[in-house]
Amino acid sequence: MRNRYYDLLRCLAIVRVVVYHVTGWAFLTLAFPAMSLMFALAGALMASSLDRSGVAAVGRRLRRLLPSLWLLAAIFVPAMLLTGLAPSWRLVLWVLPLADPPANQWGALVLSVVWYLRDYLWFVLLSPPARWLFRRWPVPTVVAPYLLLVVVEFGYPDAPATLRDFGLYFGAWLLGFAQHDGMLKRMSRRLLVAIAVPVGAAGLAWIFTHQGPRGYDLNDVPLGNALWSVAFVLLAFGLAPSAVGWVDRWAPLGRAVTVLNSRALTVYLWHMPFVIALNELLSGLGLAHSTTLGLAARLAAVAVLVAVAVALFGWVEDLAARRPPCLLPGGTLRTSPSGTLRTPPGVAVPPARQPTGARRAPVDRAGVPSASAGPAGVPSASAGPAGVAGTAADPVGVVGTPTESAGRLSSVGR
Repeated sequence: MRNRYYDLLRCLAIVRVVVYHVTGWAFLTLAFPAMSLMFALAGALMASSLDRSGVAAVGRRLRRLLPSLWLLAAIFVPAMLLTGLAPSWRLVLWVLPLADPPANQWGALVLSVVWYLRDYLWFVLLSPPARWLFRRWPVPTVVAPYLLLVVVEFGYPDAPATLRDFGLYFGAWLLGFAQHDGMLKRMSRRLLVAIAVPVGAAGLAWIFTHQGPRGYDLNDVPLGNALWSVAFVLLAFGLAPSAVGWVDRWAPLGRAVTVLNSRALTVYLWHMPFVIALNELLSGLGLAHSTTLGLAARLAAVAVLVAVAVALFGWVEDLAARRPPCLLPGGTLRTSPSGTLRTPPGVAVPPARQPTGARRAPVDRAGVPSASAGPAGVPSASAGPAGVAGTAADPVGVVGTPTESAGRLSSVGR
């Protein structure tokens, strides 16, 4: 059964990422720290898959993650080779991005969002031993990545980006483990708020006193980002509403949430090239980025081009999930030859009403029967979170912004 609350969270995160990359508005990172939320949702899904399938879940995640990246690389890597990228053995990192794949000057900018897949890949590979540790020492295991971030920030400022990201985001991934295991649900709301509020306040204080080059942009203040994001994730999970049926009461909204969840990886990978190209094009036409008309034109054009990319390339996510490819998921119900209704890929069907007096299954705060173990944000047979790989519609959570860095992929804003 799908958890529409987590579908909604991931949908909002995807929209926030795209709008932030188009506008550059720093306040969006504070209002909705999408990156940590997406990793937390993905961590909850990974915990669910490990519990069901063991280490085999790692291979399933990679199968869901990599094909869309390979399609992107098949188009952009030859273009970069023709425009100055030197061939080297590091090109294999476009097949398995355990480190930043090589790119030329323009490629490093338009493909910089690949940093997220790099981190996600490491988190998936580390999840089996992390799951073992978490079950035995949950609190120390969650705290450990944040302690690593403190060490990096104060003792090793030139640390590789992967190490800093591990300290910043793997803790959020482990909070997803806690969500899956019901730890946050079992906490009283008073205790949850008593933890989240001071942690978030400390994060805000650090952000406001350690501004980066873009002001109050979380991406320039890793320690403040970590603290504020922990508070946000705790509240988003722990105070989840019992139901969000209103999402599907208005059909266009429900369909949009379903499509964005089913095509999140495609949106994530393709929106940045459009953002960069349109900025150059529209600036050349006199529509400056700083004007209202210029921003509106960019947002509209990016939305249209992303929709085209979803139509052209989204089917890859269906094949990776081993489901029949379709143009857009979440269509109308179809009747099978036997006369029963069949659900198209990625569509949520409300449960049948129980007879009066019938015994109900226990339901957690997110509205998911406890037997289905509430992972986060991915439409799947067992209610799920966001991340890569689930069952029904399970793309990668997406957040990231680019920067040029000596022909290598990198990221500054997320």
